[in-house]
Amino acid sequence: MNKIAIRSKTATRVGAGSVGFLGVFYRSTVGKKIIMAVTGAIGVGFVIVHLSLNLLAYAGASSMNDVDRLLKSTGGWLWLARAVLITAVVVHVIIAWQLLRTSRASRPVDYQHWEPVGSTFASRTMRWTGVMLLLFIPLHVLHLASGTLHPDFVADDVYHNVVSAFRVWYVSALYILAMGILGLHVFHGSWSMFQSVGFNHPRYRGWIRHLATLVTLVVVLGFISIPIAVLLGILS
Repeated sequence: MNKIAIRSKTATRVGAGSVGFLGVFYRSTVGKKIIMAVTGAIGVGFVIVHLSLNLLAYAGASSMNDVDRLLKSTGGWLWLARAVLITAVVVHVIIAWQLLRTSRASRPVDYQHWEPVGSTFASRTMRWTGVMLLLFIPLHVLHLASGTLHPDFVADDVYHNVVSAFRVWYVSALYILAMGILGLHVFHGSWSMFQSVGFNHPRYRGWIRHLATLVTLVVVLGFISIPIAVLLGILS
């Protein structure tokens, strides 16, 4: 009985220690930034996968629709991926809000005169682009995923839904604007993600910046090419 009691107490201490470490990690600024980096990386990964699926439009309606049906046929795996993505977005937003409150609490009085030194437009607008994307995402889902906001939506015909949506010039214009906002968020997010996990040696900063720039250009140009191709009649 004594041995069992000792083992039980040891297991309890180990469990409590693990919870304590996770609690300290979560409450620390460094821990929050690492969580931001990980959830941001999940978001960037989704954006790249989403872009690759969108670009199938250039291969024709059958290719795009066949891949869409293939993804839906995976059943539970697709819902698992969605759950991971939604969780990552929610956690990302919560941590961002908590870091903002911490930053404001550390400086309750604003600067009387402030000039941006060593920062980019993307970094200075990071919070605002995040808010705008948070507004855009549900509208985008209701428009092209569920068809709630799409007047000519056809179930299981992704190609038709995309092309018919972007034939409306102001829909394409708003989408292109949203992709520009996404680009600003992805650029700074990709850059700061490496710094958050400690990968910020001066030797690699140039390469990291080039990588962030490349990812941003591919994402933005790839996404906006679809509505532009529709408006030009290349996709119809």
